[in-house]
Amino acid sequence: MTFARPAALWLLLLLPLLAAYERRWGLWARARLNFPSFKILSGGLRPPTKEHFLAALRLAALGLVVIALARPQRGQTREEVTTPATDIMLVLDLSDSMRSLDFKPRNRFQAAMEVLRQFIKDRPRDRLGLVVFAREAFTQCPLTLDHGALLGFLDNLRIGLVDPDRTAIGSALATATARLKGSAAKSKIIVLLTDGRSNFGEVDPVTAAKAAAALGLRVHTVGAGAPGGGTIEVDHPFFGKQTVPAPENELDEGTLRQVAEITGGRYFRATDFQSLEKTYKEIDALEKTDVKTETFSDYRDAHGPFLWAALALVFIELFLRYGFWRRFP
Repeated sequence: MTFARPAALWLLLLLPLLAAYERRWGLWARARLNFPSFKILSGGLRPPTKEHFLAALRLAALGLVVIALARPQRGQTREEVTTPATDIMLVLDLSDSMRSLDFKPRNRFQAAMEVLRQFIKDRPRDRLGLVVFAREAFTQCPLTLDHGALLGFLDNLRIGLVDPDRTAIGSALATATARLKGSAAKSKIIVLLTDGRSNFGEVDPVTAAKAAAALGLRVHTVGAGAPGGGTIEVDHPFFGKQTVPAPENELDEGTLRQVAEITGGRYFRATDFQSLEKTYKEIDALEKTDVKTETFSDYRDAHGPFLWAALALVFIELFLRYGFWRRFP
């Protein structure tokens, strides 16, 4: 519910003043002839309960009238984006080393998932898509404004969805670039997160970056992982869950930095969950652009129930004062 004239609600502040006036000079303050009573010994004389109730009815009716004067309205506002501000392809590494436990208490993959969810929620007006890769790269979700669907695709990700024993960074960049190629957005961004070096695929990362730059795309790269690597948890067929060293796939910071520089983006290093979270917040702040929207409002006045309720309270007070509780001289 919204109000067409919200300033009228300031009149509600007068109700406590009216209550004070009623107590000091109103019906409560009328001269009365008091008869002897033991009540005086148990706390003194008090205003009659009936007058309290009648005054409360009157003040409540006035409050409802004030709310009606503010013109309460029911309905909804619908906003349509006519020009996408930014198109963003999120690129996520699903190689086996992403199970490393150096982002405690999460592994690298779990930490990335949590941060990506928040990044998506923080950009409701932008079209976002998702590319995942390991040995191969494929589009998990094309560019969309339906972020609920995108989050659903994200929730279905797991290590092993793609053959996890290789890292095809160049192929992932090429796939994301193809998705942004026909975009008419003001700004076109790729945000790539990986914890290794490119060791598979027909396209090397630098060549893919040059193709992206030629199309006006900007690539931000994120290198994930603590120095020295970490450990992963595996299911041993005889001894159950075991912790073993993570697969060796040393982070190639030089290539990731070069990819970012070629496209006018930035390279970020994340060594723990906090720094990863900070990285995506920085990217979010860097890529803010204006968006053209059209707003459609459909509201209807809803003051009627408040006026009817106020009128009902007035009639109840009149009935009680001059009928049921009428006093005779």
